[in-house]
This record gives sequence, C-alpha cells and structure tokens, in this order.
Amino acid sequence: MTATIFIDGEVGTTGLQIRDRLVDRSDVTLLQLDDAVRKDTAARKEALNSCDVAVLCLPDDAAREAIALIENNDVKVIDASTAHRTADGWAYGFPELDKDQSALIADAGRVSNPGCYPTGAVALLHPLIASGLIPAGFPISINAVSGYSGGGRQNIAAYEDPNAPNPVGTPMRSYGLALQHKHVPEMRKYAGLEHDPLFLPQEGRYSQGMLVQVPLNLWALDREVAPADLQECLSSWYADRTFVSVAAAEDAAQMTHLGPEGLNGTNQMTLHVFGNEDRKQAVLVALLDNLGKGASGQAVQCLNIMLGLEETSGL
Repeated sequence: MTATIFIDGEVGTTGLQIRDRLVDRSDVTLLQLDDAVRKDTAARKEALNSCDVAVLCLPDDAAREAIALIENNDVKVIDASTAHRTADGWAYGFPELDKDQSALIADAGRVSNPGCYPTGAVALLHPLIASGLIPAGFPISINAVSGYSGGGRQNIAAYEDPNAPNPVGTPMRSYGLALQHKHVPEMRKYAGLEHDPLFLPQEGRYSQGMLVQVPLNLWALDREVAPADLQECLSSWYADRTFVSVAAAEDAAQMTHLGPEGLNGTNQMTLHVFGNEDRKQAVLVALLDNLGKGASGQAVQCLNIMLGLEETSGL
C-alpha cells in the first residue's frame, strides 16, 4: 500500500517542484484538490486529515492555520515555510546536519524544511563550530546570491514580465537591508552561533541556483587554524553523504570562477574552501539549487526518510 501525500499549496513554486518529483512515482500517491476547491477550508481540512503526509507550501500564517486544521494524530507534516523552523517539537529537515539527524527526521511527526540560504550557511558553519575550529561567539558574515525564483511567483513575474506591477530592470539587487531577514534565527540556531550572523542576500537576473559565502579572517581566531583544517573538517563531516559533497582542495585551488547555476535541477550541494595561507584568510562557499536542495528536493528527501523509503527516490 502506497503512502498518500497532500501538498497544500501545490500551485506555488515549491509545491509544483515537489509535485513534479512525486507525480510519476509508484511508491506514493498524490491527493489533489480540484482548482475550484483548493482554497476551500473544508476541502483542505478533509485532505489534510486524510493523507499520510501533508506537505505545506504556504505563507507562514497559512501554514500555521493548516496545522490547526489537522486533527488526525497519524498525519505527518513537512512544512516548507518559515513558520516552524526554530519551533520546539519540530525536527529540522536537513538530514546531513549531524549523524543522527536522519533518524530524528524518520521518527518525527513534524519536520520543518530548511530555507535555501540557511541550508548552505548551516552546512558550512555547523561542522566547524561543533568541532571547535570556529568559536560559537565568533562574528560571522554571510553573503549570498540566488536566482529570482526564490522569491516566489510575484518575484518571478517581476523579472520575466515587463507588464508586471513592479518590473525589475536591474541585473542584480541586494535586499534584507534592515538586517532583520527571517532566515537569521534559523542560521544562528542550527549553525550553533551565539550571535546573529550579518546576512546580506542578493538576487540576480537568472532563474535559479545560488552561492552562499562565508568569509573568515582566520588571523582573528584565538588559535591557529589554516584553510586545510577547515577543508579536513568539512570533508570528514560529509564523507559518504549522497547529496552533500566537499570539493577537493586541489580542485578549489585551480578555480578562478564559480557560478551559481552549476547544480540546477539536482538535490546536490557542493561545499568549497578557498584559502590564502599567507593572509590567513578563507572563504567558504556552498553551491546549490535554491529550488532543489534549497527547497523542493530537500523536502522530498525528508519525505522519503519519514516514509522509510530509499532516500534518493525521485531525486
């Protein structure tokens, strides 16, 4: 008997990507509502309580409302919104976070799918802080660029439709300039930081793919840490992982450019360590698809784990 999946918010960017990864599979069945009733509360409530796993692809407030509609304690939930990412009782849906994270997700009734930027930032920082190479109180800056699809349908229209209400005419733009981006608490909690990181996101005039960058002045640390130490820590942490890999040091040393679209259409994430021994500086970079490992692909990965299926199914 296959598991029944209901995607609440199926017509959004993330929902469509998840549906595309599930629709042709034989080990799950999609429960779908007709367009005429997909926003009807009664119809949604029935679907939410009739499925095995509900995947919420909704704005934060709507995700909280959806949780309130679920009365069947057997229904498991994956929430792709920001609403529950730091909430008690929710497993964080980054299976590679720690060695026991997949088991936590497998046993969880509620899983919060990580944000795209935090996926890269946490992947880079958590092992280094947990291993003691970088102190938890060290000041951290995170610079990142994503394709415009990360902003949802209205943002996509702003870039692609010249007749949109607020068309974007620039090749790139920074945002979150008030330094209160909603991803900051998530980054701080799961990276293991004592203070909020300084986070500056940007979006470029391309559809999808992202780079998340963490510059480090190693000379400011209270102990000797070389770029090779960072490389060894990350490589060991993610050894034998299917979807997260670390670029070899010799490969990184040969690179002069790194674009954000190299892993588009996949659930892969590659981490890079670029360093300058003489200057005692390093830059950590995560490359991923903001719609893949940064959203829909990771949600499907978590779904597979929760259902006891092969982790790579559909990916």
